[in-house]
Amino acid sequence: MSATKIILTGDINLLGVDDPSMTFQAIAPHLKGVDAVFSNLECCLFAPVDQREMMRDDQSGFEGLYAPPENGEALRHAGVQVIGNANNQNYGAEAILASNRRLDELGIVHAGTGRNKQEARAPVIIERNGVRIGFIQRTSQYWPNNHEAGERAAGVATMKAYTAYQPPYYKDNKIPPNRPGAPAKVVTWVDPDYLAELRADISALKEQTDIVISSHHWGYAEEVLQYQRELAHTAIDAGADIVMGHGPHFPLAIEMYRQRPIYYGLGMLCFIRSNKRVHRGWVGMAAQVEIEAKQVKSAKFSLVRQRDSGEIYFPLVKDESDALARISRLSAEFNTQLNAEEQWVSIAAPN
Repeated sequence: MSATKIILTGDINLLGVDDPSMTFQAIAPHLKGVDAVFSNLECCLFAPVDQREMMRDDQSGFEGLYAPPENGEALRHAGVQVIGNANNQNYGAEAILASNRRLDELGIVHAGTGRNKQEARAPVIIERNGVRIGFIQRTSQYWPNNHEAGERAAGVATMKAYTAYQPPYYKDNKIPPNRPGAPAKVVTWVDPDYLAELRADISALKEQTDIVISSHHWGYAEEVLQYQRELAHTAIDAGADIVMGHGPHFPLAIEMYRQRPIYYGLGMLCFIRSNKRVHRGWVGMAAQVEIEAKQVKSAKFSLVRQRDSGEIYFPLVKDESDALARISRLSAEFNTQLNAEEQWVSIAAPN
């Protein structure tokens, strides 16, 4: 039996898409050529009654990213089959539920949001080539005001993490602790109750499936923070086979942990504009994982670019030496081996 191939992508924001049939035209053959495509939807497919208000929350000052519902056709044209929508941009009960209805109309299954906590935490299970694949998504980036799904409140499935600032110690940063103004060490960790829920959810999902994908919206800047590593390792220890991260709008490090890939940051797949700015010149990452004998056989990635027209394409590796060098540098912390090919970069565990 041939391997089951899946592609994982980072943030898709459909705000600013003029022609849904054109946005993913260049990469659609790649995406439709595999067995399943999983993506993070960094917007709601929602049309507010008053476009000027955009569901503004008076306390947070946040404006959700709301793309016209008809732009959801771009997902279907691309061949995206599973959406995770637990993130900081899926905001507002009305917007979230309207977006989920639109995804249902498109025949795209989704995880990470819902009418209540139970629905938001529920996984998606699909079957391809006799392989049952389970997918869950959580976000550690979320707003404090009516964003987290509750027992009777719509919202996103969350993974709470904390931040502390520790005085500098010489062994940590080579700066003696008697230097006024020395930067503090940032310490992060996951709330133990949320971590226990994730562990139980993944363990239960693994009993129903052959492959589990644990998807997380998290992170800040280039560094893989302690809570991200804690979450990723806990997910795999509980039964996950692949961890896909997203949040920062650029690729992050890759780790092979227990022979299973952790993509700490896939960056963006489509991000033309937010409410207030146009995004240009970015590079993202699309991961491809092959499953054989119901286990991860290989993992690799392609880089992603967006033309000024808004069309997404996969550049050749030879044309992206700077981007690849950056990913290699970040991944060196985990002793990950990257091997460049023409279109893809393969990933190997440390020797």
